[in-house]
Amino acid sequence: MSHQKHAKLQKPIGGKFGRNELGIMGAPCGEIKALSAKLIDLLKAHWNVGYIDADHNAPEEEGWSALHYGAVAEFVDKISFKRSDSLNQEPDFRNVDLTLINANHHKAATQIAFVHPKKDLVKKQDKLANVAMVILEDSIEAIPDYLVAHINNTEVPVYKASEIEKITQFIDGWLRNRIPKLYGLVLAGGKSTRMNSDKSKLEYHNKPQHKHAIELLENVCEKVFVSSRDETQSADFEVASITDTFIGLGPYGGILSAFMQEPNVAWLVIAVDLPFLDETTIGNLVEHRNPSKLATCFIDPQNEFPEPLISIWEPKAYPRMLNFLSKGYSCPRKVLINSDVEVLTERNVQALTNVNTPEEFNEALKIING
Repeated sequence: MSHQKHAKLQKPIGGKFGRNELGIMGAPCGEIKALSAKLIDLLKAHWNVGYIDADHNAPEEEGWSALHYGAVAEFVDKISFKRSDSLNQEPDFRNVDLTLINANHHKAATQIAFVHPKKDLVKKQDKLANVAMVILEDSIEAIPDYLVAHINNTEVPVYKASEIEKITQFIDGWLRNRIPKLYGLVLAGGKSTRMNSDKSKLEYHNKPQHKHAIELLENVCEKVFVSSRDETQSADFEVASITDTFIGLGPYGGILSAFMQEPNVAWLVIAVDLPFLDETTIGNLVEHRNPSKLATCFIDPQNEFPEPLISIWEPKAYPRMLNFLSKGYSCPRKVLINSDVEVLTERNVQALTNVNTPEEFNEALKIING
């Protein structure tokens, strides 16, 4: 048996800089900057956009910044040194929805081929490995034959540079098609100390509560898992489960363990001790999901803080939570409070109520059974 030195981990999708990269290459760098500025301005209403470039040492570009047009982060390779600017305290291109890249200088996972009379893409065809769109400078009528042969895909759209609205609409659709799938996670790994019995096995709806919770999530999620604290508990569930790999961190460890297993999906997370949670409340959360945010969550009516255990956590939450953990924090609510999240108000406040003690359990049974 061969020796395996490192654990095999599921890797997040994306390129060198971010999850969704579009590198514009072929035109003069000034033209790429001008196009990027227009795209950022038009996309910023719905998407967080970052920009990556290299310094051109051109006097007419002095003071130009993508941040002025609505980008949330910008990275500029100054050749002799590097400069990173952001509207956030901790710039991280994994946290933006789209990274526009001047691909004349930096490699991008997906490319936009910009055909321009002042530049020649012939010698750069090896960098056009995954072309999503072709843009023609307005004076050019058709894609050059060499580019047609290289792309070999008749479905790649072609636009004139002046058709900025069509270009923006295509990118918007491209991003929407890449919205992460939604998986469900029932947090059931707690020790139920106050309840004096396993809360996941309590029956409010004529079945163990973890099974009821699974059924709620199966209506809206592609896959559903139960989060368990160890292998013994996992085997006891007899359903698809994710065992904590982040030990002793409670719900925080359960969410991180789910992301560790599958970092490329969004996780709709619910606690197992929510007997009043219903399809309408879950549907409200999913309907108003904002994939551009770190998470979509409800406000806890008792303290007016975001409720982390009835929330949709986007893939960008994974590195954010790891960052908080590295600073000694393991509270998912603290992550939500200090991040850009979509906050909802649930009219049915009772649906957000958790049950922790035998007295609360008996009272909940009375309410549910009328």
